[in-house]
Amino acid sequence: MKPKRIKKILTWSLVVTALLAVGAIVASSFYMLHFALEPLRRSHHEAMERFYKREPASLKVWVDSLEHCHALRDTSIVIDGRGKLNALYIRSDSSCNRVAVLLHGYNDRAESMLHIAYIYHHEMGYNVMLPHFYGHGESDGDHIDMGWNDRLDMLQWMQVANDMFRGDSAQSQMVVHGISMGAATAMCISGEQCPGYVKCFVEDCGYTSVWDEFGSELRNQFGLPQFPLMHLTSALCKLRYGWTFGQASPLEQVKKSTLPMLFIHGDRDTFVPYHMLDELYNAKTTGYKEKYIAHGTEHARAYTDQPGEYTQRVKTFVNRFIK
Repeated sequence: MKPKRIKKILTWSLVVTALLAVGAIVASSFYMLHFALEPLRRSHHEAMERFYKREPASLKVWVDSLEHCHALRDTSIVIDGRGKLNALYIRSDSSCNRVAVLLHGYNDRAESMLHIAYIYHHEMGYNVMLPHFYGHGESDGDHIDMGWNDRLDMLQWMQVANDMFRGDSAQSQMVVHGISMGAATAMCISGEQCPGYVKCFVEDCGYTSVWDEFGSELRNQFGLPQFPLMHLTSALCKLRYGWTFGQASPLEQVKKSTLPMLFIHGDRDTFVPYHMLDELYNAKTTGYKEKYIAHGTEHARAYTDQPGEYTQRVKTFVNRFIK
């Protein structure tokens, strides 16, 4: 075979190989975006089954009592470009103006926060608002926003909660408490210009950024490096949903936060790696802050494993700022 023909065959082989590699990476990026941001859409029944299996039996008695007297209600708002968003709420027996807005985790529902609602409603006498995120529960949405665009939705829910529960006061007194993606959302909210009725935040096992969280899972689940898959998937996310993995950064938002914040994390958490706690805590340089390390606890299980200490830590912290 002539040398020129051999060279031509090799050149075309390399071109085809390169095109196949690029095609595989692009296809993998589309798959990753779908895999990471496609809503699971658990039903109310599924959510309650998971809740009762995980949490103490005493909570079932409390939830049953709420449902029996129709105290666990739902409401909705409509946001341009986002559709109808739904929430559950529980009104306090007293006419207090204290409010807890509770934010659930990734691919979950508002019902998953009922154990935290128990602290605020049953133990502290608060009104409670439990929104379903965009793409979750009974809310509209065809994808998960990982707390980034959700921060703006939740600011609207916070205004709704203030109007519902302020009573005869000029405004309510509000704590925002989130777990996992909900904690990331709470931190993203904290970096915005918050209304005067927001007094403090509690974040439980939130991540530093979507980039860091997805990069960690890409390595742990699939043994893959960040480059080039993360870079291309993030660009696809920008084209499709309007934000990048690096832009969705609770860490950067916490740097701008001035309101008090309690940081909670289990030291055996590998889903949202434990080392993220110190990164977030150290990033907050303005305003009061506390840290609660749940020793021996995995992801989002601090209350489940340590209900007494968790409750006392939250009550002591929040009572500093809401009377």
